[in-house]
Amino acid sequence: MPAAFTPLRVIFAGTPEFARLALAELHTAGHTIALVLSQPDRPAGRGMKLQASAVKQYAVEHQIPVVQPRSLRLDGKYPDDAGLARTAIADAQADVMVVAAYGLILPQWVLDDMAAPHADGRPRYGCLNIHGSLLPRWRGAAPIHRAIESGDSQTGVTIMQMDVGLDTGDMLLKESLPIADSDTTSTLHDKVATLGARMVVQALADVAQGVLQPVVQPAEGVTYAHKIDKDEAPIRWADDAAAIVRRIRAFNPFPGASTVLEGEVIKVWAAQAHATETAAPSGQIVAVAPEGIAVAAMNSVVLLTELQRPGGKRLPVADFLRGMPLQVGQRFDVPPL
Repeated sequence: MPAAFTPLRVIFAGTPEFARLALAELHTAGHTIALVLSQPDRPAGRGMKLQASAVKQYAVEHQIPVVQPRSLRLDGKYPDDAGLARTAIADAQADVMVVAAYGLILPQWVLDDMAAPHADGRPRYGCLNIHGSLLPRWRGAAPIHRAIESGDSQTGVTIMQMDVGLDTGDMLLKESLPIADSDTTSTLHDKVATLGARMVVQALADVAQGVLQPVVQPAEGVTYAHKIDKDEAPIRWADDAAAIVRRIRAFNPFPGASTVLEGEVIKVWAAQAHATETAAPSGQIVAVAPEGIAVAAMNSVVLLTELQRPGGKRLPVADFLRGMPLQVGQRFDVPPL
């Protein structure tokens, strides 16, 4: 461990696997995780049993105190939850709060409490957020999905000093990484999460030593990564082939791009865009082979390479065709604009 390392008392707020990686990295680095905030347990799986978040599971395994308020708003629908959380935050006597994919908005009182000095005058460092984009591009809920969908060549992580705005705070650290043509949200998520976990450890070290210089986000280049909706899943075959393939990659694993053939919903997990011109109507199958099913898009072709029927497994095309033979001339439904 470097000689300059200063262990801090940390409150960690996060919920999914993206956040768990950062929590584990901070814990392993030697910081004291004084308290974890995570979303309430949710029904999951076929039995819809209550399941703890990835962050809560890590905290329980390592005997770290956890609170799970439904809201942090003292004047909101769950003021008792917020009040108990405020007491827990005060009792933690933490130096900083690290936030990663928490899922609840931090109201002003949290920002103020975490910025106020300790009773003995020692500084606190406020609330730091691990955001999975190169701010100010892709503020909001789904930066990884939207970066792929939009055809960005790179993304990255920004460690940000939080304020009351939506990902509008000053930037402390920023690092980019390339988006490969083969990346899906699943694979890119893992890369971004690993990068973010490493960067937040560095950020805390720099904050404790007073060497970080906050940078105000530029007003130019702001975009918003709106939450992914299941209604976006249907493939619009009248679109450009490259755009269709980007959405298939962006919606893997959720919600999964889909199309309909003769009343049956088929998930499409992998595809390639081909510049081949075709006069066939959008959505029509123009070729069927073990290596892919070619479907007409806007003046070009999409080659489907991994598919799934309802209740079935994700299969490469050669295996899929054994259970559901397809023919040239069949047409996938084209959803209305």
